[in-house]
Amino acid sequence: MRSDNDSSLRGRGQGPFGSWLLGPLDQDTAVLRRRVQGLLTGTLIATNVIGALVVVGLAALLMPAPGMSGDLVRVTAIAVPVYVVSAVVVGALWGTRGALRTLRWAAEGRKPTDDERAASLRVPLRLTLVQAVLWGVATVVFGALAALVQPKVVLTELLVVAFAGVVVCAIAYLAGEFILRPYAALALAGTSPARPLSGGVNLRMLLFWCLGTGVPVAGLVVTAILAWVRGDVSTTKLAVSVIVLGLVVLCFGLLVTVFTARAVVNPIRSVQHALGRVRAGDFTVEIPVYDGTELGLLQAGFNGMAVGLAERERLRDLFGRHVGEDVATEAMRTTAELGGTVRTVSVLFVDLIGSTALAASRPPEEVVGLLNRFFAVVVDEVDRNHGLVNKFVGDAALAIFGAPVRLEEHAALALSAGRAIARRLAAEVPECPAGIGVATGEVVAGNVGDPRRFEYTVIGDPVNEAARLTELAKNVEARLLASWTAIESAGEAEAGHWKATEDVTLRGRSRPTTLATPRAEPVPDSQPL
Repeated sequence: MRSDNDSSLRGRGQGPFGSWLLGPLDQDTAVLRRRVQGLLTGTLIATNVIGALVVVGLAALLMPAPGMSGDLVRVTAIAVPVYVVSAVVVGALWGTRGALRTLRWAAEGRKPTDDERAASLRVPLRLTLVQAVLWGVATVVFGALAALVQPKVVLTELLVVAFAGVVVCAIAYLAGEFILRPYAALALAGTSPARPLSGGVNLRMLLFWCLGTGVPVAGLVVTAILAWVRGDVSTTKLAVSVIVLGLVVLCFGLLVTVFTARAVVNPIRSVQHALGRVRAGDFTVEIPVYDGTELGLLQAGFNGMAVGLAERERLRDLFGRHVGEDVATEAMRTTAELGGTVRTVSVLFVDLIGSTALAASRPPEEVVGLLNRFFAVVVDEVDRNHGLVNKFVGDAALAIFGAPVRLEEHAALALSAGRAIARRLAAEVPECPAGIGVATGEVVAGNVGDPRRFEYTVIGDPVNEAARLTELAKNVEARLLASWTAIESAGEAEAGHWKATEDVTLRGRSRPTTLATPRAEPVPDSQPL
């Protein structure tokens, strides 16, 4: 089930978690651990390098005249790479390893406890806090260095490092949520949470706005205020600083927006793709739930819906097998009420000959096998002629043509089915001879029983007449009899296959019934040698 969904998504270039980078659903836990550890470490290195570049670039633009002194330049040139390398090492040991320790339950191949599940979903936030601490320390360290070497640029140094820290924290959080999706899917597998487990979409969007727009714009405003308060910044330098900061804000905001959009769209797209498969009739589809917000609830809700639809389809199929597809469709289309309507239909009754002796002379398993072969022929031909096998009664079967679905040629179809059943039983199940009777007339077709338990059936004289004809048919060579009323109701094409034999007063009836039996089928000419 999951592998099919996995392969279909991979064919679309997405993978089950929104990207092929995160691997398939059924990947080994050791492979998953190495994949996640590599992605987290690579992201940590890249984000800290980006943060360092932001520090260097903004410092060159925003430093008040005459700029950084030679001593501060030398100190910064040494301190920045040293601190970045230290931050990467500490972050890898503290952040990445700590995160993987939190996810140890996955490596052990067991389901997480509620506390472990909650802690696993908080890992991206934990990684962000690690970066916040590291860059908070960086802000203090570089601010102290600036205060010792060149006090005039302390505020600018603090602003630059703090802004870079915000950039790094934002990227760390977004990347952490993305990279840890496979673990989130494992943590949320088999759960149906009633509320978000890691905050909501509103909180996430507010956080993203603060990181991608609020803080950068606030930094831009603070820069302008500092330039105004110092009064020693030229118009050209201020303009250049604002333009560069504005471009940084635009690029950073775009980056955060893209990541935010992907974080929202990927879960929705997985549900959209799965809905397409459900519409195509695949009720076994299941999507991984890898989001702890309302989007994850949407994914889990879809899986619950798919399970319900699969169960409903199974019940509908089972219901249709018990009562017939037409009856099942009619029952689902209309309200289930007792009573019925008067219909003119044709009834076919089939009853096994010598069933008592058959059961006494053969093992039960063999008898059941013979009965199944016998009924398979009956069901096959009744379905082929658009009838309904209404019920099996022991070793007999009752079929209806013309209810619940109206059939204009119900008599011809019933007679054709009777001839085909007689011919096939003689050829395919010769050890199960049966009498077959066909009658036509008015019946009441509908639900009979109690509101708590009822069944669809037909009640009327044609049912009794077909049963009586079946008993007589057991003693004729063709094993098939029909009432002449049924022959008259059929078209000329079908009536030509029948001939009248005699008038018989059937048991329980006062008027005689004209019997009809099939004409002998012409024997095909033998092929010349």
